[in-house]
Amino acid sequence: MAPFRITPQLWEKINHFAAFPQTGVSLQQMVLFGRDPSPAARLRGSQFLAAELPIRLAQRVKELDQLPPNPSLLPSINVIKNWYAQTFEELTSDPPPSLPAGFLVAASSASSQPPLPKATPNPINLKFSRLSTTYGTSTTGVGGPSTLASKGIRKSIPMEKRFYSSPDVPNSLPPELHAFNKKFTKILESIKHRHDPTLTTVAQGVLEWKHSKSKSANRATSKYTQDWLDRFYMSWIGIRFLIGQHVALNTLEPHPDWVGTICTKTNVHDISKQAIENAQFVCEDHFGLFRGPSILVMDQHGLIGASTRSHIVFELVKNSLRAVVERHGTNEASFPPIKVVIGKGKEDITIKISDEGGGIPRSASELIWSYMYTTMNLDAQQVEENLRHSDVKGPMAGFGYGLPLSRLYARYFGGDLHLISMEGYGTDVYIHLNRLSSTCEPLP
Repeated sequence: MAPFRITPQLWEKINHFAAFPQTGVSLQQMVLFGRDPSPAARLRGSQFLAAELPIRLAQRVKELDQLPPNPSLLPSINVIKNWYAQTFEELTSDPPPSLPAGFLVAASSASSQPPLPKATPNPINLKFSRLSTTYGTSTTGVGGPSTLASKGIRKSIPMEKRFYSSPDVPNSLPPELHAFNKKFTKILESIKHRHDPTLTTVAQGVLEWKHSKSKSANRATSKYTQDWLDRFYMSWIGIRFLIGQHVALNTLEPHPDWVGTICTKTNVHDISKQAIENAQFVCEDHFGLFRGPSILVMDQHGLIGASTRSHIVFELVKNSLRAVVERHGTNEASFPPIKVVIGKGKEDITIKISDEGGGIPRSASELIWSYMYTTMNLDAQQVEENLRHSDVKGPMAGFGYGLPLSRLYARYFGGDLHLISMEGYGTDVYIHLNRLSSTCEPLP
Protein backbone atom coordinates (compact mmCIF):
# COMPACT_ATOMS: atom_id res chain seq x y z
CA MET A 1 0.00 0.00 0.00
CA ALA A 2 1.47 3.33 -1.13
CA PRO A 3 2.12 5.96 1.57
CA PHE A 4 -0.41 8.76 1.87
CA ARG A 5 0.38 11.92 -0.11
CA ILE A 6 -1.09 15.40 0.24
CA THR A 7 -2.27 16.53 -3.18
CA PRO A 8 -2.50 20.18 -4.28
CA GLN A 9 -6.30 19.88 -4.13
CA LEU A 10 -6.12 18.63 -0.54
CA TRP A 11 -3.74 21.47 0.39
CA GLU A 12 -6.28 23.95 -0.94
CA LYS A 13 -8.98 22.42 1.26
CA ILE A 14 -6.63 22.37 4.27
CA ASN A 15 -5.86 26.06 3.80
CA HIS A 16 -9.57 26.81 3.63
CA PHE A 17 -10.44 24.98 6.87
CA ALA A 18 -7.36 26.27 8.71
CA ALA A 19 -8.68 29.84 8.39
CA PHE A 20 -11.70 29.09 10.58
CA PRO A 21 -11.52 29.52 14.37
CA GLN A 22 -11.64 26.57 16.72
CA THR A 23 -14.53 26.25 19.17
CA GLY A 24 -13.55 25.26 22.69
CA VAL A 25 -15.79 23.48 25.17
CA SER A 26 -15.61 23.11 28.93
CA LEU A 27 -15.87 19.97 31.03
CA GLN A 28 -19.09 21.37 32.49
CA GLN A 29 -20.60 21.78 29.01
CA MET A 30 -19.62 18.23 28.05
CA VAL A 31 -21.27 16.81 31.17
CA LEU A 32 -24.51 18.78 30.76
CA PHE A 33 -24.69 17.95 27.05
CA GLY A 34 -24.05 14.23 27.49
CA ARG A 35 -26.23 13.52 30.52
CA ASP A 36 -29.11 12.59 28.23
CA PRO A 37 -27.48 10.52 25.46
CA SER A 38 -30.63 10.52 23.32
CA PRO A 39 -30.35 9.86 19.57
CA ALA A 40 -30.85 13.58 18.96
CA ALA A 41 -28.02 14.53 21.34
CA ARG A 42 -25.70 11.97 19.75
CA LEU A 43 -26.51 13.33 16.31
CA ARG A 44 -25.81 16.88 17.49
CA GLY A 45 -22.46 15.72 18.85
CA SER A 46 -21.60 14.10 15.53
CA GLN A 47 -22.48 17.30 13.70
CA PHE A 48 -20.29 19.35 16.01
CA LEU A 49 -17.25 17.09 15.62
CA ALA A 50 -17.75 16.76 11.86
CA ALA A 51 -17.44 20.56 11.70
CA GLU A 52 -14.85 21.11 14.46
CA LEU A 53 -12.25 18.35 13.99
CA PRO A 54 -11.31 19.30 10.38
CA ILE A 55 -10.55 22.84 11.58
CA ARG A 56 -8.24 21.65 14.35
CA LEU A 57 -6.56 19.07 12.11
CA ALA A 58 -6.02 21.54 9.27
CA GLN A 59 -4.30 24.04 11.56
CA ARG A 60 -1.97 21.36 12.90
CA VAL A 61 -1.11 20.14 9.35
CA LYS A 62 -0.10 23.68 8.40
CA GLU A 63 2.05 24.07 11.52
CA LEU A 64 3.73 20.72 10.90
CA ASP A 65 4.48 21.77 7.34
CA GLN A 66 6.02 25.05 8.47
CA LEU A 67 8.45 23.62 11.01
CA PRO A 68 12.13 24.43 10.51
CA PRO A 69 13.95 22.61 9.08
CA ASN A 70 11.97 21.22 6.15
CA PRO A 71 9.79 18.42 7.56
CA SER A 72 10.96 16.13 4.75
CA LEU A 73 14.28 16.02 6.61
CA LEU A 74 12.47 14.71 9.71
CA PRO A 75 10.80 11.39 8.74
CA SER A 76 8.78 11.05 11.96
CA ILE A 77 7.32 14.56 11.69
CA ASN A 78 6.41 13.84 8.07
CA VAL A 79 4.59 10.69 9.22
CA ILE A 80 2.55 12.73 11.73
CA LYS A 81 1.71 15.36 9.11
CA ASN A 82 0.44 12.69 6.74
CA TRP A 83 -1.61 11.03 9.52
CA TYR A 84 -3.31 14.34 10.29
CA ALA A 85 -3.89 15.10 6.61
CA GLN A 86 -5.33 11.63 6.00
CA THR A 87 -7.68 12.01 8.96
CA PHE A 88 -8.69 15.46 7.67
CA GLU A 89 -9.47 14.00 4.24
CA GLU A 90 -11.56 11.19 5.75
CA LEU A 91 -13.66 13.63 7.75
CA THR A 92 -14.25 16.04 4.86
CA SER A 93 -14.65 13.63 1.93
CA ASP A 94 -18.16 12.41 2.83
CA PRO A 95 -20.73 15.19 3.24
CA PRO A 96 -23.15 14.75 6.16
CA PRO A 97 -26.71 13.75 5.26
CA SER A 98 -29.27 16.45 4.68
CA LEU A 99 -31.43 17.02 7.73
CA PRO A 100 -35.23 17.03 7.59
CA ALA A 101 -36.98 20.27 8.48
CA GLY A 102 -37.06 20.85 12.23
CA PHE A 103 -33.95 18.84 13.07
CA LEU A 104 -31.51 21.72 12.91
CA VAL A 105 -32.34 24.81 14.91
CA ALA A 106 -31.61 27.97 12.99
CA ALA A 107 -28.97 30.21 14.50
CA SER A 108 -31.49 33.01 14.93
CA SER A 109 -34.21 30.94 16.61
CA ALA A 110 -34.53 30.30 20.33
CA SER A 111 -34.33 26.76 21.68
CA SER A 112 -36.80 25.54 24.27
CA GLN A 113 -33.94 23.76 26.01
CA PRO A 114 -31.86 25.73 28.55
CA PRO A 115 -28.62 26.90 26.93
CA LEU A 116 -25.32 25.43 28.03
CA PRO A 117 -23.47 27.75 30.44
CA LYS A 118 -20.71 29.82 28.90
CA ALA A 119 -17.17 28.62 29.53
CA THR A 120 -14.72 30.93 31.28
CA PRO A 121 -11.50 31.76 29.38
CA ASN A 122 -8.51 29.50 29.95
CA PRO A 123 -5.45 31.49 31.19
CA ILE A 124 -3.07 29.45 29.02
CA ASN A 125 -4.81 30.77 25.88
CA LEU A 126 -3.00 34.10 26.33
CA LYS A 127 0.35 32.34 25.89
CA PHE A 128 -0.88 30.43 22.84
CA SER A 129 -2.27 33.58 21.22
CA ARG A 130 1.13 35.28 21.52
CA LEU A 131 2.82 32.31 19.86
CA SER A 132 0.38 32.01 16.97
CA THR A 133 0.14 35.59 15.68
CA THR A 134 2.21 34.78 12.58
CA TYR A 135 3.12 31.66 10.65
CA GLY A 136 5.76 31.25 8.02
CA THR A 137 5.49 30.05 4.45
CA SER A 138 4.69 26.47 3.58
CA THR A 139 7.90 24.50 3.13
CA THR A 140 6.35 22.29 0.45
CA GLY A 141 5.65 25.17 -1.88
CA VAL A 142 2.18 23.70 -2.37
CA GLY A 143 0.34 25.08 0.60
CA GLY A 144 1.43 28.63 -0.13
CA PRO A 145 1.59 31.39 2.48
CA SER A 146 -0.18 30.71 5.72
CA THR A 147 -3.88 31.45 5.47
CA LEU A 148 -3.95 32.51 9.11
CA ALA A 149 -1.27 35.11 8.55
CA SER A 150 -2.19 36.35 5.09
CA LYS A 151 -6.01 36.42 5.26
CA GLY A 152 -6.65 36.69 8.97
CA ILE A 153 -8.70 34.39 11.13
CA ARG A 154 -12.45 34.33 10.47
CA LYS A 155 -14.86 35.38 13.18
CA SER A 156 -15.67 32.83 15.84
CA ILE A 157 -19.22 31.50 16.08
CA PRO A 158 -20.67 31.67 19.61
CA MET A 159 -21.08 28.31 21.31
CA GLU A 160 -24.83 28.70 21.68
CA LYS A 161 -25.09 28.93 17.87
CA ARG A 162 -22.98 25.83 17.29
CA PHE A 163 -24.14 22.22 17.16
CA TYR A 164 -22.64 21.40 20.57
CA SER A 165 -25.57 22.84 22.47
CA SER A 166 -28.73 21.54 24.08
CA PRO A 167 -30.66 19.74 21.31
CA ASP A 168 -34.19 20.86 20.57
CA VAL A 169 -35.17 18.14 18.08
CA PRO A 170 -37.30 15.01 18.27
CA ASN A 171 -35.72 12.01 19.99
CA SER A 172 -36.72 9.66 17.17
CA LEU A 173 -34.47 9.96 14.13
CA PRO A 174 -34.93 8.73 10.55
CA PRO A 175 -32.91 5.57 9.68
CA GLU A 176 -30.45 7.51 7.50
CA LEU A 177 -29.46 9.70 10.45
CA HIS A 178 -29.00 6.68 12.71
CA ALA A 179 -26.78 5.18 10.00
CA PHE A 180 -24.76 8.40 9.69
CA ASN A 181 -24.16 8.60 13.43
CA LYS A 182 -23.10 4.94 13.63
CA LYS A 183 -20.76 5.28 10.65
CA PHE A 184 -19.25 8.51 11.98
CA THR A 185 -18.56 6.92 15.38
CA LYS A 186 -16.77 3.98 13.72
CA ILE A 187 -14.66 6.44 11.70
CA LEU A 188 -13.68 8.24 14.91
CA GLU A 189 -12.71 4.93 16.57
CA SER A 190 -10.45 4.15 13.61
CA ILE A 191 -8.94 7.66 13.72
CA LYS A 192 -8.24 7.37 17.46
CA HIS A 193 -6.44 4.07 16.87
CA ARG A 194 -4.37 5.56 14.02
CA HIS A 195 -3.18 8.41 16.23
CA ASP A 196 -2.32 6.28 19.29
CA PRO A 197 1.45 6.47 18.54
CA THR A 198 1.40 10.26 17.96
CA LEU A 199 3.05 11.12 21.29
CA THR A 200 6.08 8.90 20.82
CA THR A 201 6.33 9.51 17.06
CA VAL A 202 6.62 13.26 17.62
CA ALA A 203 9.19 12.56 20.37
CA GLN A 204 11.15 10.52 17.82
CA GLY A 205 10.91 13.50 15.46
CA VAL A 206 12.42 15.76 18.14
CA LEU A 207 15.29 13.28 18.46
CA GLU A 208 15.79 13.42 14.67
CA TRP A 209 15.86 17.20 14.89
CA LYS A 210 18.47 17.01 17.66
CA HIS A 211 20.59 14.58 15.65
CA SER A 212 20.51 17.06 12.75
CA LYS A 213 22.07 19.68 15.05
CA SER A 214 25.60 19.68 16.38
CA LYS A 215 26.51 16.93 18.84
CA SER A 216 27.13 19.59 21.49
CA ALA A 217 23.49 20.71 21.38
CA ASN A 218 21.87 21.13 24.79
CA ARG A 219 19.90 18.19 26.14
CA ALA A 220 16.89 20.44 26.53
CA THR A 221 14.93 21.51 23.47
CA SER A 222 15.15 25.08 22.23
CA LYS A 223 12.50 27.57 23.28
CA TYR A 224 10.98 27.53 19.79
CA THR A 225 10.65 23.75 19.81
CA GLN A 226 9.39 23.76 23.40
CA ASP A 227 6.64 26.27 22.59
CA TRP A 228 5.67 24.36 19.46
CA LEU A 229 5.47 21.06 21.36
CA ASP A 230 3.30 22.69 24.05
CA ARG A 231 0.89 23.86 21.34
CA PHE A 232 0.89 20.58 19.43
CA TYR A 233 0.42 18.34 22.46
CA MET A 234 -2.29 20.57 23.93
CA SER A 235 -4.17 20.26 20.65
CA TRP A 236 -3.51 16.49 20.66
CA ILE A 237 -4.99 16.19 24.17
CA GLY A 238 -8.08 18.13 23.11
CA ILE A 239 -8.70 16.16 19.92
CA ARG A 240 -8.31 12.82 21.71
CA PHE A 241 -10.57 13.97 24.55
CA LEU A 242 -13.36 15.08 22.19
CA ILE A 243 -13.14 11.88 20.13
CA GLY A 244 -12.98 9.65 23.20
CA GLN A 245 -15.97 11.40 24.78
CA HIS A 246 -18.07 11.07 21.63
CA VAL A 247 -17.20 7.40 21.11
CA ALA A 248 -18.01 6.62 24.75
CA LEU A 249 -21.40 8.37 24.57
CA ASN A 250 -22.28 6.31 21.50
CA THR A 251 -20.92 2.91 22.50
CA LEU A 252 -21.13 2.59 26.31
CA GLU A 253 -24.23 1.89 28.35
CA PRO A 254 -25.42 4.89 30.42
CA HIS A 255 -24.13 4.95 34.00
CA PRO A 256 -25.35 7.24 36.81
CA ASP A 257 -21.78 8.21 37.77
CA TRP A 258 -20.35 8.61 34.27
CA VAL A 259 -21.01 10.86 31.28
CA GLY A 260 -18.99 9.26 28.51
CA THR A 261 -15.39 9.23 29.74
CA ILE A 262 -16.08 11.80 32.48
CA CYS A 263 -16.72 10.55 36.00
CA THR A 264 -19.00 12.97 37.82
CA LYS A 265 -18.46 11.40 41.27
CA THR A 266 -14.74 10.80 41.34
CA ASN A 267 -13.21 10.54 44.80
CA VAL A 268 -9.80 12.17 44.62
CA HIS A 269 -8.49 10.05 47.51
CA ASP A 270 -9.36 6.78 45.72
CA ILE A 271 -7.97 7.93 42.37
CA SER A 272 -4.75 9.15 44.02
CA LYS A 273 -4.33 5.92 45.96
CA GLN A 274 -4.65 3.88 42.78
CA ALA A 275 -2.07 6.06 40.99
CA ILE A 276 0.26 5.82 44.01
CA GLU A 277 0.04 2.03 44.09
CA ASN A 278 0.85 1.86 40.38
CA ALA A 279 3.84 4.16 40.85
CA GLN A 280 5.09 2.11 43.82
CA PHE A 281 4.90 -1.07 41.74
CA VAL A 282 6.97 0.55 38.95
CA CYS A 283 9.53 1.79 41.51
CA GLU A 284 9.89 -1.56 43.28
CA ASP A 285 10.17 -3.40 39.97
CA HIS A 286 12.78 -0.99 38.59
CA PHE A 287 15.02 -0.94 41.67
CA GLY A 288 14.40 -4.56 42.73
CA LEU A 289 12.97 -3.55 46.12
CA PHE A 290 10.75 -5.69 48.35
CA ARG A 291 9.11 -2.51 49.63
CA GLY A 292 9.68 1.00 48.31
CA PRO A 293 9.36 4.29 50.21
CA SER A 294 6.08 4.67 52.10
CA ILE A 295 3.55 7.27 51.01
CA LEU A 296 1.30 9.07 53.49
CA VAL A 297 -1.98 10.38 52.06
CA MET A 298 -3.73 13.16 53.97
CA ASP A 299 -7.19 13.80 52.55
CA GLN A 300 -9.18 16.64 54.09
CA HIS A 301 -12.35 16.19 52.07
CA GLY A 302 -14.26 13.78 49.86
CA LEU A 303 -13.96 15.46 46.48
CA ILE A 304 -15.51 15.33 43.05
CA GLY A 305 -13.64 15.90 39.82
CA ALA A 306 -12.35 14.44 36.56
CA SER A 307 -10.24 11.29 36.38
CA THR A 308 -7.43 12.82 34.29
CA ARG A 309 -5.59 13.50 37.55
CA SER A 310 -4.67 9.79 37.82
CA HIS A 311 -2.03 10.18 35.10
CA ILE A 312 -0.65 13.35 36.70
CA VAL A 313 -0.41 11.89 40.21
CA PHE A 314 1.20 8.70 38.86
CA GLU A 315 3.94 10.62 37.03
CA LEU A 316 4.75 12.94 39.93
CA VAL A 317 4.73 10.25 42.62
CA LYS A 318 6.95 8.11 40.40
CA ASN A 319 9.44 10.99 40.16
CA SER A 320 9.44 11.39 43.96
CA LEU A 321 9.93 7.66 44.56
CA ARG A 322 12.90 7.55 42.21
CA ALA A 323 14.46 10.64 43.80
CA VAL A 324 14.13 9.20 47.33
CA VAL A 325 15.61 5.81 46.39
CA GLU A 326 18.51 7.34 44.45
CA ARG A 327 19.34 9.73 47.31
CA HIS A 328 18.95 7.34 50.26
CA GLY A 329 20.09 4.06 48.67
CA THR A 330 18.24 0.77 48.63
CA ASN A 331 18.15 0.33 52.43
CA GLU A 332 14.40 0.29 52.93
CA ALA A 333 14.66 1.28 56.58
CA SER A 334 16.26 4.61 55.62
CA PHE A 335 13.52 5.82 53.26
CA PRO A 336 11.77 8.98 54.48
CA PRO A 337 8.05 8.91 53.65
CA ILE A 338 6.56 10.82 50.74
CA LYS A 339 3.58 12.97 51.77
CA VAL A 340 0.51 13.55 49.60
CA VAL A 341 -1.94 16.20 50.85
CA ILE A 342 -5.32 16.69 49.17
CA GLY A 343 -7.27 19.87 49.82
CA LYS A 344 -10.39 21.55 48.48
CA GLY A 345 -10.98 25.25 48.01
CA LYS A 346 -13.82 27.19 46.44
CA GLU A 347 -12.13 27.23 43.03
CA ASP A 348 -9.49 24.50 43.02
CA ILE A 349 -8.77 21.00 44.15
CA THR A 350 -5.07 20.97 45.09
CA ILE A 351 -2.83 17.94 45.50
CA LYS A 352 0.56 18.53 47.12
CA ILE A 353 3.31 15.89 46.79
CA SER A 354 6.35 16.36 49.07
CA ASP A 355 9.52 14.25 49.06
CA GLU A 356 12.99 14.31 50.62
CA GLY A 357 14.78 13.22 47.47
CA GLY A 358 17.49 15.86 47.46
CA GLY A 359 15.73 18.51 45.37
CA ILE A 360 16.72 20.05 42.06
CA PRO A 361 19.50 22.63 41.47
CA ARG A 362 18.28 26.10 40.55
CA SER A 363 20.25 25.86 37.31
CA ALA A 364 17.93 23.02 36.23
CA SER A 365 14.67 24.61 37.41
CA GLU A 366 13.67 25.66 33.88
CA LEU A 367 15.07 22.60 32.12
CA ILE A 368 12.75 20.23 33.98
CA TRP A 369 9.83 21.56 31.90
CA SER A 370 11.63 20.85 28.63
CA TYR A 371 10.63 17.88 26.52
CA MET A 372 13.37 15.27 26.10
CA TYR A 373 15.22 16.56 29.19
CA THR A 374 15.61 13.92 31.87
CA THR A 375 17.64 13.64 35.05
CA MET A 376 18.08 9.93 34.37
CA ASN A 377 21.55 9.04 33.14
CA LEU A 378 20.58 7.71 29.70
CA ASP A 379 22.46 7.93 26.45
CA ALA A 380 20.71 8.64 23.14
CA GLN A 381 20.41 4.95 22.28
CA GLN A 382 18.66 4.17 25.59
CA VAL A 383 16.24 7.08 25.09
CA GLU A 384 15.34 5.77 21.63
CA GLU A 385 14.89 2.28 23.08
CA ASN A 386 12.44 3.72 25.66
CA LEU A 387 10.54 5.45 22.86
CA ARG A 388 10.15 2.22 20.89
CA HIS A 389 8.77 0.37 23.90
CA SER A 390 6.42 3.11 25.12
CA ASP A 391 2.87 4.05 24.21
CA VAL A 392 0.19 6.39 25.49
CA LYS A 393 -1.03 3.77 27.95
CA GLY A 394 2.29 3.09 29.64
CA PRO A 395 4.65 5.06 31.87
CA MET A 396 6.65 7.71 30.04
CA ALA A 397 9.79 7.21 32.12
CA GLY A 398 13.23 7.96 30.86
CA PHE A 399 12.83 10.49 28.08
CA GLY A 400 11.63 13.64 29.80
CA TYR A 401 7.91 13.81 29.06
CA GLY A 402 6.47 13.22 32.54
CA LEU A 403 6.54 16.78 33.91
CA PRO A 404 5.76 18.86 30.80
CA LEU A 405 2.95 16.56 29.71
CA SER A 406 1.48 16.42 33.22
CA ARG A 407 1.42 20.22 33.29
CA LEU A 408 -0.46 20.29 29.98
CA TYR A 409 -3.04 17.81 31.30
CA ALA A 410 -3.55 20.01 34.37
CA ARG A 411 -3.86 23.15 32.25
CA TYR A 412 -6.26 21.59 29.74
CA PHE A 413 -9.28 22.39 31.88
CA GLY A 414 -8.01 25.40 33.75
CA GLY A 415 -5.61 23.94 36.33
CA ASP A 416 -1.85 24.16 36.61
CA LEU A 417 1.21 22.46 38.03
CA HIS A 418 3.94 24.17 40.09
CA LEU A 419 7.18 22.83 41.50
CA ILE A 420 9.19 24.26 44.41
CA SER A 421 12.52 22.63 45.15
CA MET A 422 15.02 22.93 48.00
CA GLU A 423 18.34 21.59 46.76
CA GLY A 424 19.88 19.26 49.31
CA TYR A 425 16.54 18.40 50.88
CA GLY A 426 13.58 17.72 48.61
CA THR A 427 10.80 18.92 46.32
CA ASP A 428 7.17 20.01 46.69
CA VAL A 429 4.87 19.73 43.68
CA TYR A 430 1.43 21.36 43.60
CA ILE A 431 -1.28 20.10 41.24
CA HIS A 432 -4.09 22.64 40.90
CA LEU A 433 -7.31 21.33 39.32
CA ASN A 434 -10.24 23.58 38.46
CA ARG A 435 -13.05 22.43 40.76
CA LEU A 436 -15.79 24.30 38.89
CA SER A 437 -14.94 22.56 35.57
CA SER A 438 -16.21 25.67 33.77
CA THR A 439 -12.93 26.67 32.12
CA CYS A 440 -12.78 26.39 28.35
CA GLU A 441 -10.21 24.03 26.86
CA PRO A 442 -7.11 25.85 25.49
CA LEU A 443 -7.13 26.43 21.75
CA PRO A 444 -3.53 26.61 20.45
